[in-house]
Amino acid sequence: MIVRHIDKITGSEREVHAANGNWTSRRMLLASDGMGFSFHETLIYEGTETLIWYKNHLEAVYCIEGEGEIETTEDRRIYPIRPGTMYALNKNDRHYLRASKTMRLICVFNPPLTGRETHDRDGSYPPAAS
Repeated sequence: MIVRHIDKITGSEREVHAANGNWTSRRMLLASDGMGFSFHETLIYEGTETLIWYKNHLEAVYCIEGEGEIETTEDRRIYPIRPGTMYALNKNDRHYLRASKTMRLICVFNPPLTGRETHDRDGSYPPAAS
């Protein structure tokens, strides 16, 4: 059994910060945990906009705090995000994520992340190792 508390993740090697300061990701489950997915608590900071394109991963996100929006780049549709909203990037959707109030999101990735990933120039994480 794996049991972790967010207090032990915060400030550890499992807490990753965006180079531009837009987000903090607390990685509670990683590929090395052998679950087949990774599980994160992510903070998206108020007033930020981040281009994201998980072309190598699928992600599901559940908002538990804050407010913002997601805008898909292909069709420019905007979806509001507030507590209770779930969105799933089931087609590797390229999008902008914006926070009007700092959002606390619960995220699941498949394939799982290894732990230190940050977005590259096009907003993606590298493919999972074979």
